[in-house]
Amino acid sequence: MSDRQPVSLTEDEIAAVRSWVLLEDPHVLVLNKPSGLSSQGGRIKAHTLDDLLWAFMRSNGKRPELVHRLDRDTSGVILAAKTKPAAGFLGKALQAKRFRKTYLALLSAAPEPAAGTVDKPLLRQEIGRESYMRAVTPDTPGAQAALSRYRTLAASEEGALVELEPATGRMHQLRVHMASIGRPLVGDVRYGGALTFAGKPAPRLMLHAAKLVFPHPEGGYRTVEAPVPEDFEALKAAAGLGA
Repeated sequence: MSDRQPVSLTEDEIAAVRSWVLLEDPHVLVLNKPSGLSSQGGRIKAHTLDDLLWAFMRSNGKRPELVHRLDRDTSGVILAAKTKPAAGFLGKALQAKRFRKTYLALLSAAPEPAAGTVDKPLLRQEIGRESYMRAVTPDTPGAQAALSRYRTLAASEEGALVELEPATGRMHQLRVHMASIGRPLVGDVRYGGALTFAGKPAPRLMLHAAKLVFPHPEGGYRTVEAPVPEDFEALKAAAGLGA
């Protein structure tokens, strides 16, 4: 676990991060991360989710550690380990692909076919101070294998609601894979997504980590779901994509 010094948080910050708890037990902490909050690092000086985990500091001075990350503008389920043994167990489980992550996304048009798999290696590129991923051919030096599954849940003349599952965990994977088949995610400035949807402005990347199934240190699996945020729900409703 981290030996870094505790970060000073305001009462409002502590109340906010505590309000995001979806599941907490002696081993794990699962939160519903809001869009616009970096998981870790980043150049923005505001506190990250990693910093906010000091709100859960234990009497021994340790605090939970994130097991995986979400992009800054992605909302939804994110998992942290509360003890060093739990962190080790969950880290190995993640590497062994024992996690199942399910996302919801809005697209300007339904994919064709309506369900399928995108199996395209990704290559990381640095452009200025930004990191990007690009879908490339398998023989490209430095390319990392990446596999995503998608399924259209609802479609209208305005757009589509899709369910996405990453079988691998590359940076920006779902965003790049969907853009590579001509269906970038709504609000995804970096990868060519539309900035309006159903006649309304898209305030952010319309990607939500809706469900996480993971093995628990005490045995068995846990399933945690995060409710769809209001901004996502409003655009979905505007496009007639279900209640």
